Amino acid sequence: MNSHALHPLMTRAAAEAARIARGVRKEHLDGSTPCADFDTRALINHWVLYTAHGLERRARREALPQELLACDFTAAPTWVDAYADQLNRAVAAWAEPAVWEGEVDLGGTAVPAVTVAQMVIKEMVVHGWDVAQATDQHLEIQDDLAQMVLGVVEEHAEVYRQYGGFAAAVPVPATASLLDRVLAATGRDPHWARPTATSFTSPA
Repeated sequence: MNSHALHPLMTRAAAEAARIARGVRKEHLDGSTPCADFDTRALINHWVLYTAHGLERRARREALPQELLACDFTAAPTWVDAYADQLNRAVAAWAEPAVWEGEVDLGGTAVPAVTVAQMVIKEMVVHGWDVAQATDQHLEIQDDLAQMVLGVVEEHAEVYRQYGGFAAAVPVPATASLLDRVLAATGRDPHWARPTATSFTSPA
């Protein structure tokens, strides 16, 4: 898929990520998520770092500075607006046709810029779903975006699994939606829901 097709998908994925961020409440931050290693705060910090700051830095062929790697973005009262603004800057950086040419250095490995963009769009969508599920929301994407992300996931799933990024694929029925197929291929249960408190009645 070329930049003319990918940039509009990136724009829509970023808009959906910003919408989901606006639905996060302070009381959600210590809750569980579909990512077993992350509570909601840690998940959001990872999401903000790589889908907004990382996306712009990749376009500019710059490394992420240490202060961003260690930042708790959610500690700022205005983190949601800051995330939306940073997403806009990142998407604008990828609007330049030259950015899609050549390769991006990912820690010593040169990867085509188009592939990097696809992988970050995947992060926007998949972690966007994670955040949405952890905060009582629903990810809303159209089939063309879901189809693109499914292609990325299926192409790179085994590499992600080698590095612990994906769990083993979860079986889903043949009638599963494109989004459910994406989630299942990454090792997520498409039906995962945030645990709710259970009321107990003391025995008489």
